[in-house]
Amino acid sequence: MARYDRAITVFSPDGHLFQVEYALEAVRKGNAAVGVRGTDTVVLAVEKKSTPKLQDSRSARKIVSLDNHVALACAGLKADARVLINKARIECQSHRLTLEDPVTVEYITRYIAGLTDPSGTFSAWKANSTGRNSNSIREFLEKNYKETSGQETVKLAIRALLEVVESGGKNIEVAVMTREESRLRQLEEAEIDAIVAEIEAEKAAAGAAKKGPQKDT
Repeated sequence: MARYDRAITVFSPDGHLFQVEYALEAVRKGNAAVGVRGTDTVVLAVEKKSTPKLQDSRSARKIVSLDNHVALACAGLKADARVLINKARIECQSHRLTLEDPVTVEYITRYIAGLTDPSGTFSAWKANSTGRNSNSIREFLEKNYKETSGQETVKLAIRALLEVVESGGKNIEVAVMTREESRLRQLEEAEIDAIVAEIEAEKAAAGAAKKGPQKDT
């Protein structure tokens, strides 16, 4: 195998590109990321590492805008993601300049898939996840997904991420785009903390309801 994993353009005898598979493995071991689409809202939520006290948290974001109406969440190595983000942004600008029209989500997705996936395939999802423990998050989404709107969609994305994030809202980054605004909005830490507190209160109430009233003995 050693002879076939030194370059990204060398296939192994059984058709594998090992450098590409190594990159995909880095994504699977990276911070968890979740995307949820509601009736009028799209939410991206990612697990973020604790930043040093003196570091500007805005410089360590894993959710970025590619154009006014297109956003991307990344998992894995940020340096690799930065290269793809820059290429995608340039493609968005070139499309707008040449055709005087913004890119569609399908167009820029196809462009990125052509750069990252050997097969160039892509698909649309109502909700999905990537990164560490993505299978657990996906199972949660399959059980709990409903086409909701507004704040309920945001809560679903955060609830899904809390399945693997133990430190609560301080290590979660959330961005929202609505049909009305068509522009990405990063939620402030206080907003995320309030939603996390609301989710925890709902869980506590549901747990108490399951136990039911205790009978006197």
